[in-house]
Amino acid sequence: MDYMRIFSVFVVTLWIIRVDARVLGGRGIEKFVTFGQNYVVKWGQSHVSTLHSGEEVDLYIDQSSGGGFESKDSYGSGLFEMRIKVPGGNTGGIVTAFYLTSKGGGHDEIDFEFLGNNNGKPVTLQTNLFLNGEGNREERFLLWFNPTKHYHTYGLLWNPYQIVFYVDNIPIRVYKNENGVSYPSRPMQVEASLWNGDDWATDGGRTKVNWSYSPFIAHFRDFALSGCNIDGRSNNVGACESSNYWWNAGKYQRLSGNEQKLYEHVRSKYMNYDYCTDRSKYQTPPRECY
Repeated sequence: MDYMRIFSVFVVTLWIIRVDARVLGGRGIEKFVTFGQNYVVKWGQSHVSTLHSGEEVDLYIDQSSGGGFESKDSYGSGLFEMRIKVPGGNTGGIVTAFYLTSKGGGHDEIDFEFLGNNNGKPVTLQTNLFLNGEGNREERFLLWFNPTKHYHTYGLLWNPYQIVFYVDNIPIRVYKNENGVSYPSRPMQVEASLWNGDDWATDGGRTKVNWSYSPFIAHFRDFALSGCNIDGRSNNVGACESSNYWWNAGKYQRLSGNEQKLYEHVRSKYMNYDYCTDRSKYQTPPRECY
């Protein structure tokens, strides 16, 4: 029995109870919305299924196609969350994604990507940022739970001060807008997709999708958005930097003390790749790594 892992899960659970409710309780109770109020199918129409009057959407992938959906509107800041259960079983090569992205060249993007695996090996959660078209900012985690068994909440906080990746309200990654780093400057839509990434996603592309296990199914629910809708107003997110938006207020400009403890614990126990320390990729780490 892995007593150290059990202890780590116990510690995280205690910290979840203690962490201040800035992500959920801090904004009050949101009105329930269905999938169709905020989202539309983007591609793979026959591989997208809306269930329970729009409370849940399932994406399917087989050898013919995957599927994806996107928000109707574009945003310039906000907190974007979704509850997700990723495909289980032998899913090597399959990618489940939840992300923000701008349109056109030199795009900005903020990614959650779940990288499938085979033979009972854990699913890897990869986070990444594309800023003005440049990516290669991957951080990867083996989570303290199995994301194929139950729904968990994944959130992206984006404001003029920081980008925070949340898993069940625990911050696992922070990207600060300081010291002249590249930072998103374009309106972004919220997207989710299920697709074939077997040229890179599992074992560096050596593991290919075994289609005999298809269809693979990813489940999504809870589609509320808290963001500054920028459609038709500006091509620059500066229009969404006002402190009148609760997600731009002072307490969201940095992690709280409890969040900082959670952040440090998760990164020390569960992160297994950080581009900032990859000298084969960067002999000199990028500016944000300092």
